[in-house]
Amino acid sequence: MITTIVLVNAEPRLIPTCAAALAGIEGVTDVYSVSGAWDLVVIVKVKEYEEIAKIVTEHFPTVPGIVKTTTLTAFRAYSKADLEQAWDMGVD
Repeated sequence: MITTIVLVNAEPRLIPTCAAALAGIEGVTDVYSVSGAWDLVVIVKVKEYEEIAKIVTEHFPTVPGIVKTTTLTAFRAYSKADLEQAWDMGVD
């Protein structure tokens, strides 16, 4: 599974509408409203890299209110659960 994080700036009055529309796109698993430099963080999980391109370049532009995006594709995931599982298997 390929995980991509998309940071989204949206028109302030359209943030809820934008978030709901993004959440309805196939491949989008989570949408978070956040504080800081970005308005929304969108998590996309797909099986193939080509799907990321389709979602980000074809579906995202149809969402009303998006002003700017930055796309980050994960290479590896490091989580407490993953590290504990590796430790249980004897991986250093």
